[in-house]
Amino acid sequence: MNEPTSGGRRGALRTADVARASGYSVQQVRDLEQLGVIPAAARTANDYRSYRPLHLHALRAYRGLAGAVGPVVARQLLAGLRTRTIAEAASAINEVHVRLAREREEALLAEQALRAIHTEADARESEQDSDAMTITELSRALGVRPSTLRFWEQEGLVTPERVTSLRARRYDLSAIRTARIVAALRNAGYGIAAVREIVGSLHRLDGTAEALRVLRERLDHIALRSVELLRAGADLAAVVTAEHDPPAD
Repeated sequence: MNEPTSGGRRGALRTADVARASGYSVQQVRDLEQLGVIPAAARTANDYRSYRPLHLHALRAYRGLAGAVGPVVARQLLAGLRTRTIAEAASAINEVHVRLAREREEALLAEQALRAIHTEADARESEQDSDAMTITELSRALGVRPSTLRFWEQEGLVTPERVTSLRARRYDLSAIRTARIVAALRNAGYGIAAVREIVGSLHRLDGTAEALRVLRERLDHIALRSVELLRAGADLAAVVTAEHDPPAD
């Protein structure tokens, strides 16, 4: 049975109305209601769903949030906004902006490190000797634990030399530069497999250029996610303030 047309109550919307205005299907609207992304709809005397403009704001806000941080985080965030104070909700939304800004900064740092690799001239053997580091020195320089460097070695990302009868690790200038790249990429959110691919590409003729292209694509993607978050702004504000506005006459 089809739901009746809207207009029975002032501001009331049918499921089909909300779906059409939000760009979701009727079933998606119902699914998102069940997941708590939007508040539960009121029911008419005939048990039809009756939505308000707030539901439309919530759906539009979800679309933007999902584009910015993914659907799982977006669902959790929207479901939580309705139970928080305005200050708490605003802080939660601000954290999303901060997260995107942090991702962008880390990707830029990785890009800078790759460019440094590209522009640095190969050091002479004597320079490599004088600039070599122990695992302790390198871990301090990078701000990581020695165990992290050992893990990178196991994964084939950074290969130190072995010297002295104790087989102690020694990182020459080339290994130090590679470790700096690995650290920057890991901080930028890249998984081990992706870092291995990028580090491996550095040994090819076009390796650095390819790695820079990958990072540039990541920066572009972060920019698009930031735009999605900005697009959701007004709808998020409507969701946040709705629970605190006085009821309409």
